[in-house]
Amino acid sequence: MPQARTLTHKELRRVLDYVASRPHAARNRLVLLMTYWAGMRVGEVAALRVEDVLAQDGAVKAEIRLDAQRTKGKHARTVFLGDKLRKEIAVYLKAHAALPQAQLFRTQKRSHFTANSLCQTLKAIYAQAGMDGASSHSGRRSFITTLASKGVGVRVLASLAGHRSIATTQLYIDVNDDMKRSAVELV
Repeated sequence: MPQARTLTHKELRRVLDYVASRPHAARNRLVLLMTYWAGMRVGEVAALRVEDVLAQDGAVKAEIRLDAQRTKGKHARTVFLGDKLRKEIAVYLKAHAALPQAQLFRTQKRSHFTANSLCQTLKAIYAQAGMDGASSHSGRRSFITTLASKGVGVRVLASLAGHRSIATTQLYIDVNDDMKRSAVELV
């Protein structure tokens, strides 16, 4: 099975523009951005609760602490949220108020997403937006590849991704021509 396609910034914009024209636009936008801007796995996104992202004072947290039961490798980890993503979360929460223990993202039937149902939702979004080869893992691969292209070291990438081995992280990095062009200019 081939790896999920990484998307350029322009392609991500195209997917977000498509999402904006469809039902559940705010939810789907934030789900996508959680994978692209925080490198979260879809199962982790599906398991998020409001209290994971919202502090008691009403501010959006800068970090999400995932317990071992909500991660792939059963190892607790911290997901760091950049300012752009925190602003997106604040906008979403303002329009979708819920109790702290409630799931952050709910299906159209108001139940919680499973990892599989959210994977299928993202796969459909990408297909309908014309992104052949994109899957629920595309955001995560794009996150890691984008940071690698900006010179972030593989040990930091592994930590951000929640990988216990840098060898795993290296498999996520999609080397492209722009990265090669930038590399040769360093000589």
